[in-house]
Amino acid sequence: MGVNGLMTSYLVLSKHILLSIVIRRMTESHAPIETIRPVVVISKCLEFEACRYNSQMITFDFARKLRDYVNFVPICPEVEIGLGTPRDPIKIVQRQNDRHLIQPATGHDISTEMRAFADQFLDGLAEVDGFILKSRSPSCGIRDTKVYSDDNLESHIGKTAGFFGGAVIDQHLGLPIEDEFRLTDPRTREHWLTKLYLHARFRLTKNTDSVDSLVSFHDDNRMLLMAYEQYVTRHLDRIVENEGDLSELDQWELYRSSMLEALGKPMRNSPQVNAFSWAMGQFREHLRSDEKRGFLDMLAQFQTGAVPRSAVIDRLNIWIERYGNEFLRRQSYFCPYPSELTDSPD
Repeated sequence: MGVNGLMTSYLVLSKHILLSIVIRRMTESHAPIETIRPVVVISKCLEFEACRYNSQMITFDFARKLRDYVNFVPICPEVEIGLGTPRDPIKIVQRQNDRHLIQPATGHDISTEMRAFADQFLDGLAEVDGFILKSRSPSCGIRDTKVYSDDNLESHIGKTAGFFGGAVIDQHLGLPIEDEFRLTDPRTREHWLTKLYLHARFRLTKNTDSVDSLVSFHDDNRMLLMAYEQYVTRHLDRIVENEGDLSELDQWELYRSSMLEALGKPMRNSPQVNAFSWAMGQFREHLRSDEKRGFLDMLAQFQTGAVPRSAVIDRLNIWIERYGNEFLRRQSYFCPYPSELTDSPD
């Protein structure tokens, strides 16, 4: 973004910042990140119970680590529909134009029961912020479950989501939904955690039933949203200002869907550079020319991967403390989730 673009953003933001200071209230959504406990639905076989078809439980260190920081809702769809443990395995089978959930050893088709359970369970969730589901499972898989043909149950013909996992994606599209295998990747895990805690903060803010609180939420998370997608942040500005004269309910729902869209993919360096440049602009009246040039040089190196993100954040934190910038101090970008869940500074 050029200098003119940055100056325009500063002018537009000024009224948001002033309004946020005026209406700031100590609601739960503004509590320290360590006190926020997202609600996470998790496959019960991941660290909770030996309920797999072979009576085994999957060891999953990340879930064990999360226990102190989230409220888990463990579920095993296969047990819930009465298959028992241990049980004969089930498979997804393609029959003409439809897919069925079949237990080959017994010939039972449990498609109807699984679909009914998924709908009932998901409809009954009063609050949820994210999901961790068992990879490759015919019930819980979200992308890599094998599909077999009706005349050959030994060789798969494709991959898809499981019956329960597919229902989760259909009903909660946009929420952080991952399986335990993908969450072993640090970048995927960071993105999942960031999105999880942002949605939890939004949910708590919405529970205050105050549009004023939405203004504060938007300002506190501005830098994080910019670090993902700057154009969506401008769209969110217009929603907060309610340029479309929406009802309060529609305003909240449009903000939520647009916010989740902004976090559709993991952070990239380019939007983060824009966010860092915007943050530097908050100190434009204090910094010397050489300090500004040095920071911009650091951002150029960060863009290429030569400088870690932690170095840029450290520089900004020095200025935040030196000049007492409370607006930046509250930005969730600097602590999007509890630091104990962080693998490394970068």
